[in-house]
Amino acid sequence: MATEAPKTAKRDYLRDLEGKARTLWNDNKAFEINAPTIEEHANSDDIHTVYPKFMACMPYPYMNGRLHLGHAFTFSKVDYAVGYERMKGKRALLPQGFHCTGMPIKACADKLTRELEMFGKNFERYEEMLLSNQLEEKVAVAKKSKVAAKTGNVTYQFQIMLSLGIPREEIHKFADPYYWTEYFPPQTINDMTAFGSKVDWRRCFITTDANPYYDGFVRWQMNKLRQMEKVKFGERYTIYSIVDQQPCMDHDRQSGEALNPQEYTGIKMKVLDWSKAAKEAFAPFENALKGKTVYLVAATLRPETMYGQTNCFVGTDISYGVYQVNDTEAFLVTERAARNMAFQKIFDKEGAVRKLADIKGEAVVGTKIHAPLSAYPAVYVLPMDNVLPTKGTGVVTSVPSDSPDDFATLQDLKKKSAFYKVEPEWVDFEPVPVIETPTYGQLTAPKLCELKKINSQKDRAQLAEAKELAYKEGFYLGTVITGEFKGMKVQDAKGKIREKLIESKEGFIYYEPEGLVISRSGDECVVALMDQWYLDYGETEWRTQTEKCLAGMETFTPETRHQFEQTLGWLNKWACARSFGLGTKLPWDKQFLVESLSDSTIYMAYYTVSHLLHQGSLNGTQVGPAGITAEQMTDRVWDYIFKLDTYPADEANVPLQATLDKLRREYEYFYPLDVRCSGKDLIPNHLTFFLYNHTAIFPPEMWPRAVRSNGHLMLDSKKMSKSTGNFMTMNDAVIKYGADATRFALADAGDSGEDANFEDATANAAILRLYTLLEWCEEQTKSIDTLRTGEFNFFDRIFENEMNNNVLLTDHSYKLTHYRDAMKYGVFEFQTARDNYQQACSTIGMHKDLVLRYITDQTLLIAPVCPHWAEYVWRDVLKKDGMVVDAAFPKPSAPVDEVLSLATTYIRRTIKSIRDAEANTQKKKKKSKADDVTYNPSQPKSLKIFVATKFPEWQEDCIAALKANYDQATGKFDDVKVREILGVKGILKNKKTMPFVQEQKKMVEKRGVEGFDRALLFSEVDILGHAKDEIKRNLGFNTVTILKSEDWTEEEAKQAEAAVPGQPAFAFKNE
Repeated sequence: MATEAPKTAKRDYLRDLEGKARTLWNDNKAFEINAPTIEEHANSDDIHTVYPKFMACMPYPYMNGRLHLGHAFTFSKVDYAVGYERMKGKRALLPQGFHCTGMPIKACADKLTRELEMFGKNFERYEEMLLSNQLEEKVAVAKKSKVAAKTGNVTYQFQIMLSLGIPREEIHKFADPYYWTEYFPPQTINDMTAFGSKVDWRRCFITTDANPYYDGFVRWQMNKLRQMEKVKFGERYTIYSIVDQQPCMDHDRQSGEALNPQEYTGIKMKVLDWSKAAKEAFAPFENALKGKTVYLVAATLRPETMYGQTNCFVGTDISYGVYQVNDTEAFLVTERAARNMAFQKIFDKEGAVRKLADIKGEAVVGTKIHAPLSAYPAVYVLPMDNVLPTKGTGVVTSVPSDSPDDFATLQDLKKKSAFYKVEPEWVDFEPVPVIETPTYGQLTAPKLCELKKINSQKDRAQLAEAKELAYKEGFYLGTVITGEFKGMKVQDAKGKIREKLIESKEGFIYYEPEGLVISRSGDECVVALMDQWYLDYGETEWRTQTEKCLAGMETFTPETRHQFEQTLGWLNKWACARSFGLGTKLPWDKQFLVESLSDSTIYMAYYTVSHLLHQGSLNGTQVGPAGITAEQMTDRVWDYIFKLDTYPADEANVPLQATLDKLRREYEYFYPLDVRCSGKDLIPNHLTFFLYNHTAIFPPEMWPRAVRSNGHLMLDSKKMSKSTGNFMTMNDAVIKYGADATRFALADAGDSGEDANFEDATANAAILRLYTLLEWCEEQTKSIDTLRTGEFNFFDRIFENEMNNNVLLTDHSYKLTHYRDAMKYGVFEFQTARDNYQQACSTIGMHKDLVLRYITDQTLLIAPVCPHWAEYVWRDVLKKDGMVVDAAFPKPSAPVDEVLSLATTYIRRTIKSIRDAEANTQKKKKKSKADDVTYNPSQPKSLKIFVATKFPEWQEDCIAALKANYDQATGKFDDVKVREILGVKGILKNKKTMPFVQEQKKMVEKRGVEGFDRALLFSEVDILGHAKDEIKRNLGFNTVTILKSEDWTEEEAKQAEAAVPGQPAFAFKNE
């Protein structure tokens, strides 16, 4: 008994072909791309003219796990581009390295070290702990306790390793951070190879000092930047991990990437008299507070408004602390704010958070304080609903004249003092005019609350709008009308008022992260003021140079360019060193390591020579074909290779100049980088650093030529997430769908900067499409000699013309990196043209030459996206020599015949119109009981096609009126005069007139004056004559008669009333 084929048979068959293709490529070293040798072409000036090149890459992935489908999506863009450019006759290079620098690997390794201590070498004690916790949980539930919360939903690092498919008995090895650099890169190479990547693996490498060659390259880069005074040392504010005791830059973060330090002015409001509740709350802390002057500290972005303070706000449910500043002062703020202050030299003991007392916000309400610069000598602390413990200090200074939130809250408290538990004298303060603006006068906030109809602090949407308006108007157009800076523009006064507060010691500079930043070690980061090495991004001359680079660069979308421009606008000093993790030691200060976003900016230049230095040896332990050791790669040698200096003949042990010239040739040939593909989330850091560093180190002719950014990849319209299970690795996808179907679905997922969508249905449909297309190709080639030969007929010419058009459109789409469109024209519409042709030739058969051309061109058009499938068809079905990855991209056999294209569209539109008109006869039949409606489409039938040779007179009148009143310079119509003319001619009463006029106007707006010309470029009668058999076959008519308007009888003229040139009318009859 025959066994039933598995449901995955088609996929498995295609996957089997994929393995054979990869073996072929590997055996032929298909993707090992070299520059022309000096012996081949000595002149470097015209080398790219004689030997065109293309080099592309994506940011090297981080090696703390396997690549996911999002990586595959970004990589696919590079891979398709390289495949296409290779077919266009270029030496197309795709290198790939692996990033191991920074905190993530070290943090994970440290977690495993702790877990090994807790659970044993193979985590055998974990199950014992789990059982113990379950028993505790049962007891806790019985006692309605929260004991069980301590075990929570903890995910241990060893469990994450298990989910990556690593055997339990192997996991202990990953406690050594360098083991990660040995384990994951080879896995990633396997996954990318199975995906069908066109990578030259001789050029791969890992970062950090684990690879001495790359380590030397990064040292050279940092030395170079320091010599150019791009690296500086000094105090600066930076995001900082207290646990790791070092700056926490973007790629060292678990969450909060691209968040920066936010600057505030801290306002010290001296306590004059505590509220009764506060005195009671502080009674237990009397000794700790003794001799301390306590200040409530607010963090403000608007120090210029401090003259108008009428009170300050706290959140009643927020827990505050009183924290020691020095021997005589203490601040009342949230613990989060105190942690930030402790690392900004605000407290006398750096890093020490010394809490003297605890207090709830509701107990502070009613405390009398002195507000610096305020017109009132003393004000009170009041409650506010919208105070956040996660922003600022948890204390909010109140300026109701210029802050809509403050004004709305103060009015609430005045109207409902009993409800809010405030005494009337606490709120007996009126707004003080501080800033005058053209639009809102001297009391901006009250005016905006009136205009926006804000009645309460609970009107949050309106308050958000009002707040933005108040800030913009005040800052850009406002004038200070009180205090010593009276009459000065707010923009000028802001800094001076801030300086005054700082000088009087009533204010200070305070920073905190823009949002929540969690380090890889799991702690909430703060902002620290510390001495550090930093790259001086944002420096005027360097920024100008980088903006020039961007201006000359292709970004493919305006959104990408705009995001770069925004980043260049705000990006400044960036810490380039830290003391913990993996990486390269800073050459001149070896207690520090080069930060992970600073050792990954110009490594594309390293790709050009890495194969000669350590060919395919990830960690550089094997010396490559050049025979150069890592120790020989001095700074001056790197300078020579990159054409930045002369040959260092005076250095000891320097490699031969002829040897270095080989490396130099690889660099000068493949550089500059032609395109870098990346997720758009890297523009605010990595990609902008990439531009900055290139402009600093390399001459303009070596600056990057293009950056292509893409959005995140969703999976079946949902965000990819391991926690929800909606997640897929590159390897998972290749196993589930096969490489080519995965690549096809990724090409169809989207090309813009918006988030793309990988659909399971699309990938499965791709399997079926590729399989059935392969079957068709095999069937046709087997019977190729039975197909028709000789001269092309009308439908042969149509098919050839459509293939030519789709080849051009596909070529253009690949060039623009619009891969969804490439699949649209190069697969879907290409196959639709084939299907239409096959149907049209159902009686006489297809032409042999066109069938062979279709199979050949289809194979070539799909090759950049589905190379395995294309390789099989190329060699095994078409029996072609060589490999498809080396074949040339197809060219049209002739220029596209636009008239024939129009005629083709006309035929298909006419067939549809006939079908629709025939269906309408049956609808009329159902509505009418008249005996004369007797046509039956299922009976033998005939068709008359009425072809009009001229347009109706009323339409010609409309065109003439439009033409006479069209201004070609502006592209506008004088609608009044058009209507006047049509009115005089008496055709405005015709219900068809104005819709026709509007349609013609749109045509002219789209095509210009050519839109007035409605003459057909082909003979309708001739084209319908060619298509007569197709109409019969398609619609089942025995007889088709084509009649020009000159040949119509009087009765036929009535039937043809609706006919106009290009839109015939029809009459149906049973025979």
